[in-house]
Formats: sequence, C-alpha cells, structure tokens
Amino acid sequence: MNPFKRLRRLGIVGMNERNARYIHTYNPRRLFPLVDDKLRSKELAERAGIAVPGLLGVVETNYQARRIEQLLAGHDEFVIKPAAGSGGNGILVITGRVGKYFRRSNGALVSPAQISHHVTNILSGMHSLAGQPDRAMIEERVHFDPRFEHIAYQGVPDIRVVVYRGIPAMAMIRLPTRASDGKANLHLGGVGVGIDIGSGRTIGAVCRNRPLRHHPDTLESLIGLEIPGWEQLLVLAARCQSLCGLGYLGVDLVLDARHGPLVLELNARPGLAVQLANQKGLRQRLDAIDALPSLPTDAEARAALARELAGAAPTEEAPVGKAA
Repeated sequence: MNPFKRLRRLGIVGMNERNARYIHTYNPRRLFPLVDDKLRSKELAERAGIAVPGLLGVVETNYQARRIEQLLAGHDEFVIKPAAGSGGNGILVITGRVGKYFRRSNGALVSPAQISHHVTNILSGMHSLAGQPDRAMIEERVHFDPRFEHIAYQGVPDIRVVVYRGIPAMAMIRLPTRASDGKANLHLGGVGVGIDIGSGRTIGAVCRNRPLRHHPDTLESLIGLEIPGWEQLLVLAARCQSLCGLGYLGVDLVLDARHGPLVLELNARPGLAVQLANQKGLRQRLDAIDALPSLPTDAEARAALARELAGAAPTEEAPVGKAA
C-alpha cells in the first residue's frame, strides 16, 4: 500500500494537514502573541485564577543582565527561560548554590558571569521564535510530584494535552532523559508516553521516534501507570482554551509537589509526536469533535466529554505507581 494512503488510513495527521486544516482554521494569527509570549500567557492565567509557577523577575536590558547576581540574591533555585522561546531552547534550571556558584539540574556548576552571559543571549533573540529581541523570565523552580521520581531523569516531567475546540483530544507525559539534558522536550531526546484520555493510564511510549516500554535511563516500565488527579488536569487544560481563544492548542501542565497542578505554557503549534506516543492518529478524535452538534462551554463538561469520546467513563483516581 502507498505509505501516504496507509498513514491516512491510520488517521495520522501530518504537519501540512495540521497547519492548513486546524491551525489556519481555528487559530487566528492575532491571537498568537497571547501564547507565543510566555509573560502574557502567565498574566492571562493569573487573572483567570489558573495556577502557574511564580514569577521572580524579568530581565529586559543588558544592564539588568549584568546585575543578575543582585537580582538573584536570596534565591537558591530558579528557572531562567526566554519569554518568546520554544522547544525548551534557552531554559536554564538552577537547583542550588555552592559558594558563589550555582548548580544546574545536571550537577554542573555555573558562575554568575555565565548566567549573565546566558541571559544576554536570551535578550539578543538567540532562542526566540523569530530571532527577535526577547526578555528573560526568572521563575520559581517546580518540584515535581515525587510519584514521578522513578520515571524522570534529572528534570521535571510535564503533561502535554492537545485541546481541540475546547475539548482535550490527546495527551502524553513527556519525560526528561540523560540525552535531553534533563529537559522533557521530545526533539531534544526526551520520552513521550501516551495517556489514555478516558482513564489517565499510560499506554505506550516513544523516544527519537522509536517505540519503547522502559525509560532509557531509569529502566522503569512506562506502561500502565496512572496519572493522579487526571480529571482535574483535563479540566485545567480545557479552561486554557477560553483563556486564549485558540481552537487548536497545546497545553503543558505539571504536577508540583507543593502547589498541585500548574500550567507551564501554551502552544499554538503543538507537535504531532503525541500520535506516536499514543500509537494512534489524531484525526479520528478531531473528526469526532467536529461531528458533535454542539459543544459545551463549561470546562468541566468539556473534560467529561473528552473522556466519553475516548470510550471510558470516569473512574476513581489512583496515584502514579510502577506498572505491574
């Protein structure tokens, strides 16, 4: 069979179809700045009462970058990221101090001068979407739920939910690895683990576009894990559609040990690797949503509908645990 026909038969959505049929149709360009600028996204979320990592400061000028040591006084751990970055590029995670040095998540030590240089690169636009001058955000470091400890490597796992017309359509948990330098981004070598929308249970995994069943570093099984508070996470993802107005949206969530579910960021052009992680195409899910005569406006109802469309009724939540 022709490989393109086979992919279509499997319901795989390709990049061209995603761009033309979904992003062009449901994501007006005038709304892109609401999610492309992480500072604006954070402000919108806070106004709507949606929990996000705390903001410690913003660096907008080279003068401020040179004074970064004073700005960071009193903070032993934090995350520096470009406000207009994408794909995890330019993110620096600091987990503690050793004398006058800062310790990165991979254990390496960096000096204040090195951090200042990194921030200067962010301001220059080195990591921004269009290479335009940018701002550097300094956020509180997320302490991920310890129930994920056995499947994470020197970083914070996050949950990507693709939301279509306000309905969560497909999801995966993204896990950091040694190859990804502790970042959860798949294109850097992270692992994507598909999550059944109906039950919140993991069903498959992929790394570098190849299927796997165990984490490449911790060797723990990735199949059959249950995500705690799954219904709450789906509701949170559904609320984000109302936040920005985009009809085809990627919502990145994290389970923080202290603050519970947090929204990390929103994405107007979510990648398609979620299909590989779930071992099924997106088109059937999206077509089912398009076929509905009407869509609920309430986030709780949209989350419940997502689980119904996935073919599973709501079940009692269970904690993350090692697969049998």
